[in-house]
Amino acid sequence: QPQLVESGGGLVQSGGSLRLSCAASRFTLHYYAMGWFRQAPGKEREGVSCISSGGSSTKYADSVKGRFTISRDNANNMVYLQMNSLKPEDTAVYYCAARSISTCGSAVLPGAYDVWGQGTQVTVSS
Repeated sequence: QPQLVESGGGLVQSGGSLRLSCAASRFTLHYYAMGWFRQAPGKEREGVSCISSGGSSTKYADSVKGRFTISRDNANNMVYLQMNSLKPEDTAVYYCAARSISTCGSAVLPGAYDVWGQGTQVTVSS
């Protein structure tokens, strides 16, 4: 079974930074667009960012544009989310996911992704 494992979450003060990592095993990320999602308590899972299979195209939710940066290292089967200027409203469980298509599509939607990690908690204190 293909597997994704997120790491790098934690507790940070408002204005701080975190870098999330997503490691893939039992499959090769090279052919997959990759996304980051988040889900806060009582809210639906929302798309945060996506990167195409080759890394040439990225998408971001309006709420994180200019603060978050998605990147990938296909040689090492890794995807990253650099989060700067964190706000309390960024508090959520963050998930990475793989889409069995090389492009991100018009929107970052959970239903378009096939493989999911277990999530990592990010908590931003005010």
